[in-house]
Amino acid sequence: MTSETHNSQPSPDQIRRAPKVLLHDHLDGGLRPGTIVDIAREIGYDDLPETDPDLLERWFRESCESGSLEQYLVTFRHTCAVMQRRDALVRVAAECAEDLAADGVVYAEIRYAPEQHLEGGLTLEEVVEAVNEGFREGERRARANGDRIRVGALLTAMRHAARALEIAELANRYRDSGVVGFDIAGAEAGYPPTRHLDAFEYLKRENNHFTIHAGEAFGLPSIWQALQWCGADRLGHGVRIIDDIETLDDGTVKLGRLASYVRDKRIPLEMCPTSNLQTGAAGSYAEHPIGLLRRLHFRTTVNTDNRLMSATSMSREFEELVKVFDYTLDDMQWFTVNAMKSAFIPFDERLAMINDVIKPGYATLKSEWLFSNSPERA
Repeated sequence: MTSETHNSQPSPDQIRRAPKVLLHDHLDGGLRPGTIVDIAREIGYDDLPETDPDLLERWFRESCESGSLEQYLVTFRHTCAVMQRRDALVRVAAECAEDLAADGVVYAEIRYAPEQHLEGGLTLEEVVEAVNEGFREGERRARANGDRIRVGALLTAMRHAARALEIAELANRYRDSGVVGFDIAGAEAGYPPTRHLDAFEYLKRENNHFTIHAGEAFGLPSIWQALQWCGADRLGHGVRIIDDIETLDDGTVKLGRLASYVRDKRIPLEMCPTSNLQTGAAGSYAEHPIGLLRRLHFRTTVNTDNRLMSATSMSREFEELVKVFDYTLDDMQWFTVNAMKSAFIPFDERLAMINDVIKPGYATLKSEWLFSNSPERA
């Protein structure tokens, strides 16, 4: 019974109810279409390509399926435009937490760039405090709905700008008030992470955590710099690590020095399958490197990146992986525990989430097999 329990594929309903952990999700990439329309109307923003929420949702998805990271990033102009006031930031953050909890996410680290929300006159500090307030409100709403979630914020600096140290200092000031770490994001080509070494050196001196977008649209040098020059704790995406792995004619696999380092050091990879397909980092779900990396026991995690742009959720990401790789609840639990181990909260809190929330949640789902396959009682 144990073998069949562990080897049966989860249903979509079980995937939704399974505890999930999300490490890579952008706040400005996950707005509800109706919220964008509402706020745009309130503030007089007239540049939306569509004002019907359903049509707007479709526009975002289709615009992001160009196969270009640069084109993908253009869509954020509209979401950022409606996130320039305090009340809008509170609303968007609260809805983010509420939506994730309804999808079975029990822990999430949501990233955003405070420097992109200053056009309405807010200060960096006011942006952080508004988003934190929204996350707490979303957690309360989730509890009222019978769900539970804990949300931490990652403050992001933009690669093409020159405010990384300022944002790193901001992340450090709010590290005990809802901010759990730091990130850099934006187009990789031409903007290597080494441009922001002062920020990373500062964070290391302060014993703080950071992840770096690397190995998404750019190759191995981006990953190497993020790790060996900057000292990243995690890799945002990291999908191009596959370029340092060779599958030989006899089916055996040979890891290069960088891939071996990433696996041996247990460096977490924040993989976002649907997003990677849209930006051309992978050709299909079946071809996505996550399948091979999971077999090779890299510390891979499953993430959404931008739920609006990719028309996705954590449940959808797992549904697609279950289809093409025949993943089971055991596989889902493996990815989820990987993510929780890699979170930027204290070790004892991570352990409690694993032992008291994640493992019991999967045990309950696995036990359903016993009842669904038991003989009918007279």
